[in-house]
Amino acid sequence: MADQLLETLRDAVEGQIDFEGQRLAELVTTVLLGVSGLIAFFVGYVQQDIYQTLWIGLGGTALTFIAVVPPWPFYNKNPVDWLPPHNSIADLRIDVDGNQVG
Repeated sequence: MADQLLETLRDAVEGQIDFEGQRLAELVTTVLLGVSGLIAFFVGYVQQDIYQTLWIGLGGTALTFIAVVPPWPFYNKNPVDWLPPHNSIADLRIDVDGNQVG
């Protein structure tokens, strides 16, 4: 029972995301930080209050952190199928133009 719970927790924290998930995380980071920065600037400018600007910018950074850092499942929708591992070089056979090499 405890082993299953630990395995589930380990899978959740391991942080598996695919290449498309990395691209999406970068896009989300750029958009959220840009939008929060613009909102912070305009609110601070209109209110003439640097503290509001800083707090809105900090809130946007925290929101971006929550959206990007955890390995959310939508970041791993296109996992890559890697080749199976080989135990030794002797098991490796490469086919080049119909001829076995190695």
